[in-house]
Amino acid sequence: MNIISRVLFVAIALVCLTGWINSAVALLLGVALALTLGNPFAEQSRIGVKHLLKIAVIGLGFGIQAGEALSTSVDSLGITAMTIVSTVLLGWMLAKALKMDRHLGHLVSSGTAICGGSAIAAVAPVINAQNKHITMAIAVVFLLNAVALLIFPTIGAYLDLSQYQFGVWSAIAIHDTSSVVGAALAYGDEALKTATTVKLARTLWIIPLALVSMIMFKSHDNKIKIPWFIGGFIVAMLINSAGWLPEMVTGNITLVAKRLLILTLFLVGSSLSLADIKETGWRPMLMAVILWLFISVLSWYTVIHWT
Repeated sequence: MNIISRVLFVAIALVCLTGWINSAVALLLGVALALTLGNPFAEQSRIGVKHLLKIAVIGLGFGIQAGEALSTSVDSLGITAMTIVSTVLLGWMLAKALKMDRHLGHLVSSGTAICGGSAIAAVAPVINAQNKHITMAIAVVFLLNAVALLIFPTIGAYLDLSQYQFGVWSAIAIHDTSSVVGAALAYGDEALKTATTVKLARTLWIIPLALVSMIMFKSHDNKIKIPWFIGGFIVAMLINSAGWLPEMVTGNITLVAKRLLILTLFLVGSSLSLADIKETGWRPMLMAVILWLFISVLSWYTVIHWT
């Protein structure tokens, strides 16, 4: 059984790199493998997700113009600020109503409001969260990310959203960067550019959120961790805008980045654990679902009326 799972894992990973399957199929194949034969490379998958996503995001920067990205970030600034503040406030109220641990509630709120696992990882040391709370918050976000990646492109098509509208909506309403760019990749190239830009600009809100978290939890001796790949994305975008590399080179880099992203989503799916699902419990899941529905509907409404 172990040999079969190893061979199957490697085979699917190679297929992901060919571009023959899309992001949703890659995720589903990963989940199916995890829940049947198991992931024979669990630790390697965890490390792969951590690094490949960042490399892929930087690579996507070679397909975006700086002026276009700046305009998109400015246009979405109001929606971004409103959804982050309202989601964190609602999360605080829900955590109290559900009688959840305030640290866990804040982690779930942070992950939903900004960028999933990255926000949770950045805020956790600031508020001195316990490891079990970090694991539970990430597990909740992981499950909703998987659902979002699968249903958002279909919902976007049903609602007749433009490429730009879907890019903004997915960047705000989906938690992790991996699922945002995965869903946008399935919707179209323009949606992918918009979603990547808006999501990374949104990630910068980790800084004020972490500072507010310090005040809320009376913690002043911890450092704030900012994802370094945002800087890499900006550098790649500036290089592309300056025309320092031939279009053939930047085009191939972008193509490789998209295929690495599909591989990353397979690794994400293969990392699913039934133990994590059982450990999560119904209160954090209920809170996360309510927050997710809230930010999804609110961001959809504002995107429709503001863009």
